[in-house]
Amino acid sequence: MDERAELADHFDRARGHLRAVAFRMLGSADEADDALQEAWLRADRAGSGDVANLTGWLTTIVGRVCLDVLRSRKRRPEDPCDLAELVTVPDGAADPEDAAVLADSVGLALLVVLDRLGPAERVAFVLHDLFAVPFAEIAEIVGRSPVAAKKLASRARARVQGAATVPAGDLARQREVVEAFLAASRAGDLDGLLAVLAPDVVRRDGAAVMRGAEHVARETLTNGGLARVARPALVDGAVGLVVAPRGRLLLVLRIEVQDGRVAAFTVVKDPDALARVELAVLDA
Repeated sequence: MDERAELADHFDRARGHLRAVAFRMLGSADEADDALQEAWLRADRAGSGDVANLTGWLTTIVGRVCLDVLRSRKRRPEDPCDLAELVTVPDGAADPEDAAVLADSVGLALLVVLDRLGPAERVAFVLHDLFAVPFAEIAEIVGRSPVAAKKLASRARARVQGAATVPAGDLARQREVVEAFLAASRAGDLDGLLAVLAPDVVRRDGAAVMRGAEHVARETLTNGGLARVARPALVDGAVGLVVAPRGRLLLVLRIEVQDGRVAAFTVVKDPDALARVELAVLDA
């Protein structure tokens, strides 16, 4: 087998690993596939020569491609987001679709938090913390020293993990209530929602305020499509929900839990307000 054929064979065998790396860096199945195509072209042009660790070398190339994509993404404005398009599975697609399955395998909350990191921070964190790539190799990708690459990953890790504002025991109880609220919302279970909502629960959405468990529960059930793409996360230090279809953050629910029930929640969807919300991953 000649060098090019051997490289192509190894690339195909490493494709699953390389796609996983690209997806965690980019948060998009389509962009991950595009990154793999570009990585193959670069690898083919360069030739593997005397490369001892082909998988490591290909991972480095994928990392460089993804860093270029992330930097380009930061320079261009975000495309307008069509809520109906994002929460609806296209005709003929698997249900759940491949992108959703891939996102859930990573964790939608993690994708949302990763999307808030700088390009070099995201690359350093993903490669080191998720794929155990040495900092010496990461340094070559991000154009920094190994010490600087380690600092990038450390800063990213601190943002991913966040800091809870309540004791661990209270956080666990909050999570139990929030997950029950989410489960009932997804199932369209009115009785389940009424059981988890305080009788005088308050729902705030911008200037609109709604009070009372019956009203809030029925309003919640009208947005069942959003519940399908919601996941628990640490929101400003407490357990809340992020709604992120296909990994794109649409809105956040700040949830107040008292006496084992949801006492109030606030829907945050204004882009400026969303940017100020501190998000982190539960069980990071």
